[in-house]
Amino acid sequence: MSEFWLISAPGDKENLQALERMNTVTSKSNLSHNTKFTIPDFKVGTLDSLVGLSDELAKLDIFAESLIRRMAQSVVEVMEDAKGKVQENLLANGGLKEKMKCLKIDLTSFVTHFEWDMAKYPAKQPLVSVVDTLAKQLAQIETDLKSRTAAYNTLKTNLENLEKKSMGNLFTRTLSDIVSKEDFVLDSEYLITLLVIVPKPSYVKWQKTYESLSDMVVPRSTKLIAEDKEGGLFTVTLFRKVIDDFKTKAKENKFTVREFYYDEKEIKREREEMTRLLSDKKQQYGPLLRWLKVNFSEAFIAWIHIKALRVFVESVLRYGLPVNFQAVLLQPHKKSCTKRLREVLNSVFRHLDEVAAASILDASVEIPGLQLSNQDYFPYVYFHIDLSLLN
Repeated sequence: MSEFWLISAPGDKENLQALERMNTVTSKSNLSHNTKFTIPDFKVGTLDSLVGLSDELAKLDIFAESLIRRMAQSVVEVMEDAKGKVQENLLANGGLKEKMKCLKIDLTSFVTHFEWDMAKYPAKQPLVSVVDTLAKQLAQIETDLKSRTAAYNTLKTNLENLEKKSMGNLFTRTLSDIVSKEDFVLDSEYLITLLVIVPKPSYVKWQKTYESLSDMVVPRSTKLIAEDKEGGLFTVTLFRKVIDDFKTKAKENKFTVREFYYDEKEIKREREEMTRLLSDKKQQYGPLLRWLKVNFSEAFIAWIHIKALRVFVESVLRYGLPVNFQAVLLQPHKKSCTKRLREVLNSVFRHLDEVAAASILDASVEIPGLQLSNQDYFPYVYFHIDLSLLN
């Protein structure tokens, strides 16, 4: 499973024994894989400041998760022709030990082998400064994400709109890639070439009648230049002064004159625009995908550091000073195990908060002074990590 439970319990003898009991039961019952989650000792400051940080970290956690999900989706959209390879581009590179920075680190490995990045987020700094660094880093990534993806998406939309013009039937699609200069009488004061859409069953009728639909139609001037499932596109040359009369008679015979006048400059411009957009998209694809990969990794690593900070702050607020707690990362083996796993944890750590433990079984019990809904509150510190970012 790509789901993790990050919990903590006090670090005294009684609770370390409780953690051992938890490990024994979850292992024997094959409920979860458990590993220690090491968090450095931070400068605590005042409890009042920790309460404020707790709220700020909760918001930052939501923002960070939202950001990496948006970035993952952006990778899917950019890799439209290779969606099967998206997951291998969503990595946490450079987040582990120095000697492993060159390796491709998948998200699960990063979480299960988490190490605090002292260089990027010095633990000796006040907690407020560490949180501020993380917040600014993520805000900058989001700003860059918006500008980069907006530029790419505008380009992609313009290209799609242009491509749509070359699809569809003969009534709606662009004709610039179908017609050629040789199909038309050009630069004539008196003559003009029209394009007429003729239903397939009416081809013979068209050939027999087009010269007599009005006066002044040039004999033998029709030619089939394109077809789709429904019909064909024919040329016909006539005198300019009978255009309206010809259109009326053509309509009566279920022939449709397509409004199109050959403009070499416009056709050249349209073709060049398509070429330019394709070229621009190709040029932006590589740099954008590289940026997404690097910054997804940065944002993901920051998110897990935020989870670690939340565990630290909530553990100090819950268990008090001096700082003494043990954090553990649990990976449930399958979805069907989670209910039983929760029961084991609630039983093992019931002594930490009898009221909370009882309320889990009875949702009608109010926990005095607790702002979280009962379903989110447990006798131990608990945070959820979901790595299924593409769902």
